Amino acid sequence: MPSRARRHQLIRRLLCDFDVPNQHQLSELLVADGINVTQATLSRDLKDLGVAKGSNGYVLEGEITNGELDENVLHQAIKRELIDAGVSGVMVVLRTRPGHADPLAFEIDNYHLPEILGTIAGDDTIFITAISERKAQALLKRFKTIAEFN
Repeated sequence: MPSRARRHQLIRRLLCDFDVPNQHQLSELLVADGINVTQATLSRDLKDLGVAKGSNGYVLEGEITNGELDENVLHQAIKRELIDAGVSGVMVVLRTRPGHADPLAFEIDNYHLPEILGTIAGDDTIFITAISERKAQALLKRFKTIAEFN
């Protein structure tokens, strides 16, 4: 059975590449890629990924709407997932509950923030490399403010 992270990555790719009107269609697309999942697992995956049902089927949080990203989607993901944060040099480290780092990193990456060079997500930790130490400190402050840590 494929890892949860790999399955989540594939689901995100499928939802970006195809109009997926329902779970049955998504399940068929996953099977075509060699992944069989139960309906319960697929429902849980969709919830974990923050997938919503739009007028044309499933959509990912942070998906472009009318040419713009809704910043509220990123804020809600940070408030929901972030449990701790710190900084060291140009590296910002975000901590989440187990299994929640990848969806949060996905939302952060969707925004293509110019002060971020890249992100790496594990199971419960995200490493973000900023373009400078000053920008890393600013990112940390921003994430903590959004998460209401102050």
